[in-house]
Amino acid sequence: MSANPQWDISRALGVAKLFHLVCGVRDASVTPFLTLYLRQLGLAAPWVGVLMGTKHLIAAFWAPFCAFLAESYQKRRVLLIGSLLGSVGASLLMVQVPPLDEDRGYRSCNGSHSVTPTVLPPEVALTVNFTSAQEPGSNHPAEASSLPAKRSTGIGVASGFRKGPAESVQEPFSHLPRNFVGSVERARTTSEVLHPLASGGKDTSGEVAFKVVSTAPPLLAGGSALGSPANLSAAKGSSGTFGLSLEGFRRTFIPCLVSLVFWELLTAPLEQVADDSLFEYLDFVDATDRYRNLWIWKLLGTSVGVCGIAALVEQLACFLKTSGPWGVVHFYGYSLVSTLALLVSIVFPVPICRRQEPSYKTVKALSLVEGDPRLILLAFTVFLIGAATSTVQNFLFWHMEDHGSSELVMGFSVALGLLGEILLHPFKTTLLRKLSRAGTVGLGLGCLSGQLLYYSFLWSWWSVLPVQILSAVSNGALWWAVGVSVEDLAPAGMERPLSAMFRSHFYGGGASLGSFVGGFMVRHFSQAVLYRASCVVVLLWLALFLSVQPRLPRERKISYSKLLVVEASDTSDSEQGSERDWIVKASLGRSQRTGQNSAF
Repeated sequence: MSANPQWDISRALGVAKLFHLVCGVRDASVTPFLTLYLRQLGLAAPWVGVLMGTKHLIAAFWAPFCAFLAESYQKRRVLLIGSLLGSVGASLLMVQVPPLDEDRGYRSCNGSHSVTPTVLPPEVALTVNFTSAQEPGSNHPAEASSLPAKRSTGIGVASGFRKGPAESVQEPFSHLPRNFVGSVERARTTSEVLHPLASGGKDTSGEVAFKVVSTAPPLLAGGSALGSPANLSAAKGSSGTFGLSLEGFRRTFIPCLVSLVFWELLTAPLEQVADDSLFEYLDFVDATDRYRNLWIWKLLGTSVGVCGIAALVEQLACFLKTSGPWGVVHFYGYSLVSTLALLVSIVFPVPICRRQEPSYKTVKALSLVEGDPRLILLAFTVFLIGAATSTVQNFLFWHMEDHGSSELVMGFSVALGLLGEILLHPFKTTLLRKLSRAGTVGLGLGCLSGQLLYYSFLWSWWSVLPVQILSAVSNGALWWAVGVSVEDLAPAGMERPLSAMFRSHFYGGGASLGSFVGGFMVRHFSQAVLYRASCVVVLLWLALFLSVQPRLPRERKISYSKLLVVEASDTSDSEQGSERDWIVKASLGRSQRTGQNSAF
């Protein structure tokens, strides 16, 4: 046992690894699937974009503010425990939000305990004309209900119709199961008009068998087939749910917005406060070099959690809550893992010694960005990365669901990208040395644009998997290059505040804007158009970045240790009086060059 448990580094690192692992599982339980749950509630893409944009905006500015308060008042452990405890209750508030349609998003369970959607997805309406006619005087009352329905493009069975001859009923279908996507394609050439097969007889059982008759083709605007997966999202977006009724606005959107804001206010500061606490704890004993590899445990936890929760949803959705959207299982899992993380946070390493240095570093970091054109270029790059990445995080699973993908495949696609990033990490130094930081940023942007273009041409539920390996470069290597560039350009002591600003303010602001714009683009066009437009924007910025970056002024940092070595070898003792002022001159020259670019 250590003589001073406060500085037990091995124990602190072990607890930190476990905390990162559990928090990765916790975040993966809900965050990747949150927009799917909002879709199950019946919200259209613009409203989902507003909700996700608000979430990113809160995280971008609220988390740094809470981290500053926790550091100033030495309440980091209280904030960690309060955040985890409050997030348990806040996440369960989302479960209480009623869907727009009580029958929306429900699943039925067959004998093999598998769950299948029983209704069409929101905003898709297929009009089916049911025409029934009865001939009195039939001597075969049971024959009509027992006859199998004849099929031209499908089987239609109507029950409970009591309409007179030649009377038709328009019945809209507002949902589409994933396994029905392919069969809806047949609606390009037919709309279902059901006619009774029996020529007469009393309907004593209340059921009449009908056959489907081909009629005019129901096409989308522009002549696209309704059932084609590429245009399914366009059908969703062109419906009337964008003009949400006042009742639906009060019933679903407002409670969902309030719950999401409250939830994000509680959970956003957790990661930054934990990172600051651990870094300062290790910094007191000069062990910060062991801090850099802890992010791997977060990615491992996310990979395990995103696949595990998806498999759990497939098995338990029918048993835990059969009277609502199956996505509530994600929130139950989130609450359970949050409880486990709460227990770990009690022993999480938090320094008790207060630093004697100014804490107002955010303003200083912002002034550094304003005065350095290279940091400005990086800031716009990170902002664009956030905007492009948000379109993938928000609507890729929608796109996959339209092609019949299950949540397990969605989770596996996320895990592939994270595992690729972990496997690429041993080559980080080599990659940055061979390509340079600017070249690595350019490679990352190119891979991101390639992924976006590929997403727009998905053709099957599994087609997204091969391209996910590019996430190792478009996310991992890209952020490595950005982080190294920021640390190299930042003055001593400002590396972490400047990096935090890039990851929170600039990236979060871009993700917020991308969510707002992306939701409206999906509504007016489609998800495929959204990804192609994002690809074009990223490619244009890549061309601008590669053309502007080499022309920016370069400033080399002065290595005072090398100058001391040179001075000791080139000067004699007799020249010490006249030549020893070189370091003063070098320091003054350095101050004059940096004084114009910073506002301290």
